[in-house]
Amino acid sequence: MSTSDLPEAAKRALAEAEERRRLADLVDRPVELGGRKGPEPVRYGDWEKKGLAIDF
Repeated sequence: MSTSDLPEAAKRALAEAEERRRLADLVDRPVELGGRKGPEPVRYGDWEKKGLAIDF
Protein backbone atom coordinates (compact mmCIF):
# COMPACT_ATOMS: atom_id res chain seq x y z
CA MET A 1 0.00 0.00 0.00
CA SER A 2 1.51 3.32 -1.03
CA THR A 3 0.92 6.59 0.79
CA SER A 4 -1.25 7.79 -2.09
CA ASP A 5 -3.75 5.01 -1.20
CA LEU A 6 -4.10 6.20 2.41
CA PRO A 7 -6.97 8.31 3.73
CA GLU A 8 -6.22 11.99 4.40
CA ALA A 9 -6.31 11.46 8.19
CA ALA A 10 -3.62 8.77 7.91
CA LYS A 11 -1.46 11.04 5.74
CA ARG A 12 -1.77 13.83 8.31
CA ALA A 13 -0.88 11.42 11.14
CA LEU A 14 2.23 10.24 9.29
CA ALA A 15 3.28 13.83 8.60
CA GLU A 16 2.79 14.78 12.26
CA ALA A 17 4.79 11.75 13.43
CA GLU A 18 7.64 12.61 11.05
CA GLU A 19 7.65 16.21 12.35
CA ARG A 20 7.81 14.97 15.98
CA ARG A 21 10.74 12.68 15.12
CA ARG A 22 12.54 15.55 13.38
CA LEU A 23 12.03 17.87 16.35
CA ALA A 24 13.09 15.16 18.83
CA ASP A 25 16.43 14.85 17.01
CA LEU A 26 17.01 18.58 17.46
CA VAL A 27 16.69 18.48 21.27
CA ASP A 28 20.05 18.91 22.97
CA ARG A 29 20.01 16.40 25.84
CA PRO A 30 22.54 16.53 28.68
CA VAL A 31 25.15 13.77 28.91
CA GLU A 32 24.41 11.20 31.60
CA LEU A 33 27.20 11.07 34.17
CA GLY A 34 28.09 7.58 35.39
CA GLY A 35 25.62 5.95 33.03
CA ARG A 36 25.98 2.65 31.21
CA LYS A 37 27.66 2.47 27.82
CA GLY A 38 25.90 1.31 24.66
CA PRO A 39 22.18 1.08 23.95
CA GLU A 40 19.81 1.85 26.80
CA PRO A 41 19.11 -1.54 28.43
CA VAL A 42 15.53 -0.75 29.42
CA ARG A 43 14.69 0.08 25.83
CA TYR A 44 16.47 -2.90 24.28
CA GLY A 45 15.45 -5.74 26.60
CA ASP A 46 18.04 -7.16 28.99
CA TRP A 47 19.83 -5.35 31.76
CA GLU A 48 23.29 -6.83 32.31
CA LYS A 49 25.38 -6.00 35.34
CA LYS A 50 28.34 -7.92 36.75
CA GLY A 51 27.70 -10.86 34.42
CA LEU A 52 24.01 -11.28 35.33
CA ALA A 53 21.30 -10.55 32.79
CA ILE A 54 17.88 -9.57 34.06
CA ASP A 55 14.98 -9.50 31.60
CA PHE A 56 12.26 -7.02 32.51
